[in-house]
Amino acid sequence: MQKILPGVVILLLLSACTPRVEVAVPDKPITINLNVKIEHEVRVKVEKDLENLFDEEDSIF
Repeated sequence: MQKILPGVVILLLLSACTPRVEVAVPDKPITINLNVKIEHEVRVKVEKDLENLFDEEDSIF
């Protein structure tokens, strides 16, 4: 009995320390925002138009 008791105590302590991992489904749907690419394209187009305008009209500045 004296040899079994420490083994049982160690087993109980180790089983109490096992990590628990849960996988849960989110309540809200996942959304992906793609506005970054659209804003980038608009900005590039505006910058190109401004460069063309400055090249054509030297008297602006």
